[in-house]
Amino acid sequence: MFRIFLAVCVLMVSGGAGRSADEPVDIKVGYLRQLPSKLRLSLIDVPSANDGLAGAQLAIDDNNATGRFLNQRYTLVEKVLGESDDPVAAMNALADQGVSFIVTSLDADRLLKVADAGQARAEVFINASALDERLREQDCRANVIHVAPTRSMLADALAQYLVWKKWDKWVLFKGSHEKDVLFAEALRHAATRFGAKIVEEREFKDSGGARRTDSGVAEIQRQMPVVTQGLPPHDVLVTADESEVFAGYLPFRTWDARPVAGSAGLVPGTWNAAFDQWGAVQLQNRFTRAFQRLMTSQDVQAWTAVRMIGEAGVRTASADSGKMLAFIKGPEFSVAAFKGQKLTLRGWNLQLRQPILLFDGRNTVSVSPQEGFLHQVSALDTLGLDRPETKCKFK
Repeated sequence: MFRIFLAVCVLMVSGGAGRSADEPVDIKVGYLRQLPSKLRLSLIDVPSANDGLAGAQLAIDDNNATGRFLNQRYTLVEKVLGESDDPVAAMNALADQGVSFIVTSLDADRLLKVADAGQARAEVFINASALDERLREQDCRANVIHVAPTRSMLADALAQYLVWKKWDKWVLFKGSHEKDVLFAEALRHAATRFGAKIVEEREFKDSGGARRTDSGVAEIQRQMPVVTQGLPPHDVLVTADESEVFAGYLPFRTWDARPVAGSAGLVPGTWNAAFDQWGAVQLQNRFTRAFQRLMTSQDVQAWTAVRMIGEAGVRTASADSGKMLAFIKGPEFSVAAFKGQKLTLRGWNLQLRQPILLFDGRNTVSVSPQEGFLHQVSALDTLGLDRPETKCKFK
């Protein structure tokens, strides 16, 4: 509280060049996003058109609740990309409006394009969506901060819980798309890291066709036991199916009576609508009142990204993006996000440390890191690639 009071005093005394003392400092936050795919196995999982955007809007309100005491005003400037739109042109349009921090919900290739083009304009990007490890490793950028977790963070969180449960014999069932292959790779790494054994791997090839048909339920009921038949002794079926082709059909349909985890069953993520620990219900309720729907992982990742900017603005008592970025990258930075502890940034790849929730579709089953998984710096660094493993050399 003393630091906030001191910041208020500094701002009141210093005022601003070319600005009256009563005029608030305007801090514009960009949000550059592509619309989420509506293709889902389950109708209840189809994302809203404002998935992510709603979280960012709520965070702007939260920033202004504190910022008004510092005579700061936060505004959100949104740009939506169509499939064929140029992301660099959209980024430049935001920069032309005075935006220095841009939250992104883009795929990895588009994010790298805007990050490289944005260096000349001193733009800072906060990745709220892309899980790709390469964005934090061989393709890391000094002007890209990551709130979205990596696949290895999600895989490690799941692996810790399964090993804690002594379910250490896995069958890995993976999809045939690139994203599925990447998640499967993260799950293999997690198994090795925490002492689980993958006793067999199988691939489910996507042959196309309708995902929901009138005869679909009967066909799925016959198909899933067959594709999981003849497996060696195992404790759990771990799935890598980010493309949502098959994993959602596996629970209660496998040949052997075994739990399913990964892309279905017990699923790792940054948030879920049932999470109510550490005051999270307060955030959930405010979000539901404002947007008449439940808060998703994409919402909370965008909310956290915008809150990081607000925290930097308050702590530096400045709208200068250089000072704010230096604070976010510095040792004093942390952000509260209803996760039981303050979240901090990994200096070696600019990934936000954070607990990962394990969700069964109705309840939060557990939160990783699990008890007993220790680290010399932070238990949160047991999730994802650690400093000695990093390949990041900032460009």
